[in-house]
Amino acid sequence: MATAIPKITLNSSRDIPFNRLVLSQSNVRRVKAGLSIEELARDIERRGLLQSLNVRPVLDDTGAETGTYEVPAGGRRFRALELLVKQKKLAKTAPVPCVVREAGSAILAEDDSLAENVQRVALHPLDQFRAFRDMLEKGMSEEEIAAAFFVALSVVKQRLRLMTVSDKLLDIYEQDGMKLEQLMAFSISDDHTRQEQVWDIVSQSHNREPYVIRRILTEKTVRASDARARFVGLEAYIVAGGHVMRDLFEADDGGWLQNPAILDRLVIEKLHAAAEDIRAEGWKWVETALSFPWGHTRQFAEIDGTEMPLTDEEAARLEALRAEQEAIEGEYAQADEYPDEVDARLGEIEQAILALEERPLAFDPDDMARAGAFVSLASDGTLQVARGFVLPEDMPAEPEEIDEYGHHPHHRYDEDTAGDGDEDGVGDTTVPDVEFEEEDGIKPLPDRLLTELTAWRTLALRDAFASNLHIALTEFLHTLVRDVYWQTPGTDCLEAYVREISLPVHSPDMPGSVPAHALRQRNEGWKHDLPEDEDALWRWIDGLDDPSRMALLAHCLSFGVNALYERMPAYGAVSQRSVTERLKRADRLASALSLDMVEAGWQPTVENYLGRVTKARILQAVREARGDEAAERIAHLKKPDMAREAERLLDGSGWLPEALRTTGGAEQVPVETATVDEGMEAIAAE
Repeated sequence: MATAIPKITLNSSRDIPFNRLVLSQSNVRRVKAGLSIEELARDIERRGLLQSLNVRPVLDDTGAETGTYEVPAGGRRFRALELLVKQKKLAKTAPVPCVVREAGSAILAEDDSLAENVQRVALHPLDQFRAFRDMLEKGMSEEEIAAAFFVALSVVKQRLRLMTVSDKLLDIYEQDGMKLEQLMAFSISDDHTRQEQVWDIVSQSHNREPYVIRRILTEKTVRASDARARFVGLEAYIVAGGHVMRDLFEADDGGWLQNPAILDRLVIEKLHAAAEDIRAEGWKWVETALSFPWGHTRQFAEIDGTEMPLTDEEAARLEALRAEQEAIEGEYAQADEYPDEVDARLGEIEQAILALEERPLAFDPDDMARAGAFVSLASDGTLQVARGFVLPEDMPAEPEEIDEYGHHPHHRYDEDTAGDGDEDGVGDTTVPDVEFEEEDGIKPLPDRLLTELTAWRTLALRDAFASNLHIALTEFLHTLVRDVYWQTPGTDCLEAYVREISLPVHSPDMPGSVPAHALRQRNEGWKHDLPEDEDALWRWIDGLDDPSRMALLAHCLSFGVNALYERMPAYGAVSQRSVTERLKRADRLASALSLDMVEAGWQPTVENYLGRVTKARILQAVREARGDEAAERIAHLKKPDMAREAERLLDGSGWLPEALRTTGGAEQVPVETATVDEGMEAIAAE
């Protein structure tokens, strides 16, 4: 005969007045931090008590029940009820649902208290998402849901964002087939078919990191921080039918624009509209482009314009801004730093002053009838207009002048880009397609890539040189002394000169760089100050104070700085050894100036470096900047994917290729490779 299974008996439950309950000393929850009693009290006030208290009768010395009950399990609920009583929102004698364990039970009070806290299971994120979704569909707003559960609105939005994820992927997540971070990465796109395609790809890969999922989903999109997006504006893009992908789980810098074709059309339309407005000013021609290559105006002459004076309203505005600026600076003169809001206001004032001080130019209508303007997109997403350029064939013919010594008159420097053309004045700015070679090995960098890198360095070196009067004068005197003592002097009274060094080969990011902007601004400033009459130039220079003379000297000398690597033909006029010697001197100059190419704005991208070198060099760069683990994570990727992932990993790392490192510079990354000089010598020797 089978033995009957003994049946358990559940503890009885009944309502007990609150004033007959006391918190048990056997309650294991002692740490008060993070208990959120106030939030639980508000929740009980809204919806009532959802869970009973676990209580035991309190006995007197004789073992008889006193009518009072202690609460070993449910202490947080007890404290919330106690708070409601103190707030007079709950009567002291209000009945409280309780599960009563008999006196003298073999189960310890501490056992009950611990079990209640340990044996609970947190709600699965997917269940929370589905609950939020159901409440949303039944009429509750996101704000009401957040308030009801005392969570930030962003948490509700994040959970509801999972509604954009394919049901197939939600099922995979529910069955522990992927992690929550991976699921959240898919939420940036609402294309279920594409989501499932991407999961099929990454699920077969060793690397299933969320950033890989985000990268694949956004690889054909445009960042909202892109200059084109800032120029057009997200609102105009959306009105035109464009869609924006957002990531509620990670900082997305404004999101990704999913329709590049719409964006490019809007950019072109806006550029052309701006060009028509500028053409209406009376220019002979207007040329538009997203960006023009560095040195594109070298073949043009320029017409002079006259600064438009400030109106009375603008002058008053400028005076008021300067007064406010001085007042703020005076108030915080003794402070170590400005408060955030004050610092922000000073930034606004500086921008407003700069906008008023940079006066537009007025041009002679006759000059405008033979000149033109370039309209392009600045790197910050603003419209960039350069007016007053004249093609050589449109310049009026003038008789050739020869001075009393048989020389042609020297024209003052009048080009904003410091000469970046070849012999016929047109620079070769074509950048070859990125070649994703599959061969491995640390091989010498391609000649063109090395030339592009050193062009970047030369530009940054010029900017640093022109900003350091002492170093500029030292280098100038060094050049003069070498000319005097080691070379045959000429017949002129002073053989010192500056030859403008062109930068015909460069990467596309160089024209919009920090040093390029600084050099243009500095040059425009001096052009504005120079006298119109060349005969008055010497008297003007002679009348400058010493700091201005030094600054002008450094500026002019900077155009002759040459840190370019060049592959010289055998038996050419310039030997490869001369190039190596030039690079050594450039490195000395960079060290003296503490040139920091990271601060100058250079960072490795697929286009300017990573897509142009072997896989071994890519891995070496990631290993130096981020460590062996990071390099191993991308080692299995094909060359194009490896280059793109390396660009992401190296972003913000401060890593530089050998050709851009400054000996002793703050930005140098410790490596176990040859120095810049040794590397250049090795390349030159091949």
